[in-house]
Amino acid sequence: MKKLIFLVLFVTAYVASFAQFPPQGKVEFKTMPSKILNEDREYSVYLPKSYATNTEKTYPVLYLLHGGGGSHKDWPGRGHVGDVANQLMDSNEACEMIIVCPEAGKTFMNYFNHPEWRFQDYFFEEMIPFIESNYRIIGDKQHRAIAGLSMGGGGTVVYATSHPELFCAAYEMSGYLYRQDLPFLDKNDPVQERMQTLVEDHNCVKIIQNADAKAVEALKTVNWFIDCGDDDFTFDPNMEFISALRQKQIPYQLRVRDGGHTWEYWHSALYIALPFVSNCFRGN
Repeated sequence: MKKLIFLVLFVTAYVASFAQFPPQGKVEFKTMPSKILNEDREYSVYLPKSYATNTEKTYPVLYLLHGGGGSHKDWPGRGHVGDVANQLMDSNEACEMIIVCPEAGKTFMNYFNHPEWRFQDYFFEEMIPFIESNYRIIGDKQHRAIAGLSMGGGGTVVYATSHPELFCAAYEMSGYLYRQDLPFLDKNDPVQERMQTLVEDHNCVKIIQNADAKAVEALKTVNWFIDCGDDDFTFDPNMEFISALRQKQIPYQLRVRDGGHTWEYWHSALYIALPFVSNCFRGN
């Protein structure tokens, strides 16, 4: 009898210990087919805690791009995007949203089109339609945002400038915006050289500088946010990007914080980025 009472008490305490922890959003790792790239592509997706319980609810979406040499697992693993999102959403500092991290670090590392690797076409023609038809997403400009770090920061700018009709917000972190001759880059490496050429072909500062009046008006419909550390090697290009926005009178927000080109910086940036895009989703 005593053993039975002990067992009941143990099970009750065990169940109660789990009851103390509310349900949380989670990150899943998935694949999708691509005819354009002729292979299956990986991605990670964060689903907020109500996604499984409220099957009638639809959500805004943030496409979150990783940096050069990284993968779709970087933001969940090194940036802890799931933990940050849960914390901010539980405290109502950010609205519930779906966060999608594409994989652009394998096969051919870049977010842009190349004759042998049309990643930009894949993103717009296949990935967005796939994601927004397979998850309960509000598929319009007002509820779609894009963000990214380093190479993904450059991708963020290029994607938002090429399709301003699709995004209400673009949050660029430490963006690698044009070719820089950096000591850790190997000019004799054909893969790195090809990547650098593609980056320069999509020079983000020149995109703004060369925008005509019609393009500028379209870019003004995107909420721009630039976040770069004062010790980052991309600092000067980012300040040039800001100067180009100012010359075209395109509104923006800027944060220059203490830090460099590090995951410590980008992890902390999420605490600014998610509330920012939430306000944009809400029309604030």
